[in-house]
Amino acid sequence: MFDYDLYIPTHVIFGKGRIKNLPAQLSKFGCKVLLTYGGGSIKKIGLYDTVKSLLKDFEVFELPGIEPNPKIGSVREGVAICKKEHIDVILAVGGGSVIDASKNIACGACFDGDPWDLVLDCSKVEKALPIVSVLTLTATGSEYDGSAVISNPETNEKLPLFGTGILEPKVSFLDPEYTYSVPKSQTIAGAADIISHTLEQYIVKDGNILTDAMCEGVIKTVIKYTKIAIEDPCNYEARAQLMMVSSYGCSGNLAAGRTPSPWVCHAIEHEISAYTDITHGYGLAIITPHWMNYSLNEDTVDRFYQFAVNVFDLEKSSDKMKVAKAGIAKLAAFYKEIGLPSTLSELKVGSEHFEDMANHVLTHWQPLDTAIRPVDKQGILEILKASL
Repeated sequence: MFDYDLYIPTHVIFGKGRIKNLPAQLSKFGCKVLLTYGGGSIKKIGLYDTVKSLLKDFEVFELPGIEPNPKIGSVREGVAICKKEHIDVILAVGGGSVIDASKNIACGACFDGDPWDLVLDCSKVEKALPIVSVLTLTATGSEYDGSAVISNPETNEKLPLFGTGILEPKVSFLDPEYTYSVPKSQTIAGAADIISHTLEQYIVKDGNILTDAMCEGVIKTVIKYTKIAIEDPCNYEARAQLMMVSSYGCSGNLAAGRTPSPWVCHAIEHEISAYTDITHGYGLAIITPHWMNYSLNEDTVDRFYQFAVNVFDLEKSSDKMKVAKAGIAKLAAFYKEIGLPSTLSELKVGSEHFEDMANHVLTHWQPLDTAIRPVDKQGILEILKASL
């Protein structure tokens, strides 16, 4: 059992119609609110009108148009509003991109400098405005953790922002009905994102019975209920199950007592989407099986064998390598079955930036030598080339 720190201060309010509690929760932090949201989906489903009605007694300023793979430009706009209007609390209504951008805005509003500097050096994250979130997409788990990912198109960088104990939303409203209108493309991308978050913590050198079972349960839940949500988008149980496990992906629960993971797949995918702006979940669906195959060898086979048997119910065998390979193939087949791409070529991503991507991972990401199979530059390139 490895030492671990676990701090999850977010008050999660889960269920139908719980948004009615929004004014009472927001009022704890002040009356000046910055409402952040994305491309307008919250208006189509009526959530925008609901929120504005609930906030009739608050002074509300708005930052719409936050993009997928949130950009530093939107963050800078939000910081400027916060400083000019002396915002008390940020209300992020949307998916992970909106919440991530809001986290950078929240600490940027309390920082005397460019908010991108906080991404480049997270030790400068010392204070942040409070954040309340209303989740509309299950994928990143940003509604429950203290981290974010921000892109800078000017430098082709997509980097994590960490602020444990500072950037976690104070309150997160999770109503599965707000995900009914999520299209298939985003539903399946979210599924791949949740599974990847889980595998990054599960496929490590040493685990434990409790968190092994938690990781396996999350993956099995995603596999079962994603299929149902695709066929019946308004199935409350399916959307609720996916919303619940999404929150656990990056919360720290799944990593407790395990070998620390360097999150190899995310390190590589961030480079791809930094250069090409592809959907994050699509990139992870492509990269993950190839990373697993790269990592599978005689020293690591037990972990992959356990995955195959416990997640996909494959029959136990003395030939663990065969079963392990079959388990990885099952995961790839599930991705294909629900409509996810299996190659970068399908997304019109070529190899022209692979060298720069690999160099950037080694420069700006945490060391990858603690992975279940250590990954060097040649390993990164091997995984990228296999993904073409």
